[in-house]
Amino acid sequence: MLENFTISMSTFWILLFIIFLIAEAATAGLVSIWFCAGSLLSFAAAKAGAAVYIQIIVFVVASVALFVLTRPFVKNVIKLKSEPTNLDRIIGQSVVVTEKIDNRADTGTIKYDGKVWTARSNDFDVTFEKGDFVTVDRIEGVKVIVK
Repeated sequence: MLENFTISMSTFWILLFIIFLIAEAATAGLVSIWFCAGSLLSFAAAKAGAAVYIQIIVFVVASVALFVLTRPFVKNVIKLKSEPTNLDRIIGQSVVVTEKIDNRADTGTIKYDGKVWTARSNDFDVTFEKGDFVTVDRIEGVKVIVK
C-alpha cells in the first residue's frame, strides 16, 4: 500500500516544520525552534529546485548555526526566574520547636505564624527539644531546615 506513496520534498519540509512546531509548543523551554527555522529554509531550497542533499545540508547547517548563535542570547533574555513566595519570609526567623527535632528518629515540628511545619536539623547529629528556639535556615520541599 505504501509503495506507491510519495511526497515532494517541499511537503516533507513543511510536515517536518509542523512536527517541530508542535514539539516546541508542547515543551516549556526553547527546544526545537531552531529546527523549525531549518526546515523552513530547506523548504525554500526545495521550492528553488535544490537537490535533496543540498536541502539536507541547509537544514543541518541552518539549525546548528541558529542554535549556536542564538541560544546564549535567548537564555539571557528569557530567564526562568524562581519567584519568591510568601513562604520565603520564614527563612531567617526564630521559631519555637513544638515537637523534638531529631533527624535520626525522623521527628520534629516548629510553629510559625500559627502554622505547624515539619522540621529537620541542619546538622544531622544535632537535636532540639520542645520549647527550644531555632532559626529557620531554608525550606526543602514541605520541611523547614533549622539551626
